[in-house]
Amino acid sequence: MRSFKILIALLLLITSSNANSQEISPVSVQTVLKLAGANNLTIKEYQAMYRQALADQVKAGEWWLPVLRAGITTHYLNGAAMNTNARIINGLNQNSLFSAFGFSAEIDFNKGRYEYLAAKQMSVAASYASIAAHNQAILHAVQTYYDLQADQLSYLFLTRLASQADTLAGQLKIQVDAGLRYQSEYLLAASNAQHYYIEAIQQKENWQKAGITLSSLLNLIGNIRLVSADSVMLPLRNDFMSDSTATNNFNVRPEYKSLQAELSSYQTTRKISTNGYALPKIIIGTDDGLFGAYSYPLYNTYQINASIVWTLPLGRLFKHGELQRQDARIAIQQNKIEQFKNQYFIEIQNADIQKHSAYQQLQAATSALNMAGNALLQSQQRQQLGTAKAFEVIQAEQVYLQIKLDDIKAIAEYNKAIYSIFVAKGGTL
Repeated sequence: MRSFKILIALLLLITSSNANSQEISPVSVQTVLKLAGANNLTIKEYQAMYRQALADQVKAGEWWLPVLRAGITTHYLNGAAMNTNARIINGLNQNSLFSAFGFSAEIDFNKGRYEYLAAKQMSVAASYASIAAHNQAILHAVQTYYDLQADQLSYLFLTRLASQADTLAGQLKIQVDAGLRYQSEYLLAASNAQHYYIEAIQQKENWQKAGITLSSLLNLIGNIRLVSADSVMLPLRNDFMSDSTATNNFNVRPEYKSLQAELSSYQTTRKISTNGYALPKIIIGTDDGLFGAYSYPLYNTYQINASIVWTLPLGRLFKHGELQRQDARIAIQQNKIEQFKNQYFIEIQNADIQKHSAYQQLQAATSALNMAGNALLQSQQRQQLGTAKAFEVIQAEQVYLQIKLDDIKAIAEYNKAIYSIFVAKGGTL
């Protein structure tokens, strides 16, 4: 009995020391929904990727804008040079200076137009990918919260049950000392109480690990220990997350829309190598400034250079390497879309199975918990009157314990399934 009390004291000491070294932060599912959407690093990463895609779109839209230039150009030659009729002239010493302002533009109607459209479609893809990442990150955080809450409630329930078992063991010890009970009854009750405390410690470990994971998902900085602010866990209503966007069609999923937008971008890029060679490239350049030798006088010089060029790479005619590369990328993307369709139906079916299984467990546990609770209470009352053996009370405690833990787990799994189905059907958290 003395060693058993030492174990209880150590458990309380560990709990109090952890509480003193860490900042206790109560959270609820509403808090998790709010913080995960604002602080999750994965969401921030995808938001940054979306901003990058928008920047790429802006950059691609600059294809027709000219480049301004201003500066000085110099030339110096000493020795021999060749004139226009191929005669060599020796003993030359010439120099020139051109200080001008101008602009130049190389407008490729083929690449410029299609590359801008492709970049625009990629920004759409990044936008939907950001929404999908937002949903998945929040869903992960919510599911982790329910794991934390279930572990916390299980821990508290186990500690209360262990305390009751310890009280029973103390009563039996008094009766054993008085010669009214066998010592084996006391030993059985004492070992059973310690068993509950061991399970409570294991449950506490799961609770703390879930808290660490949730702190990471919420990007909380510091030595924080998360605890559930909800003292009870209740199953969510079946319709509590009704959303007009949530349907049984994979077309509404942001992941699918992102993949489709990427596919459209690749198909647009392919047009550069198919029907874009009919469009020309325009090259324009102009300069206006002073031209002359290093010494004065300098004279004004103004020039314009312009050309319209059609290009047709021979590799496009004979090897088709670029088309093969684009077609392979399109085929890979189409395969990703088909994979997502399969993933969609798997997610829907798994979440639906989880929901119905947890609901059936809930129904069974509700009635079983009432019966097991009444049986435990009657066994404890009979034990106090001396009409029940210790093993009967211990057996009733074990049955009640298992049903209660199953009930907590079933509620957590049911609530997690509700959120999973909502996201799987295209709802936005």
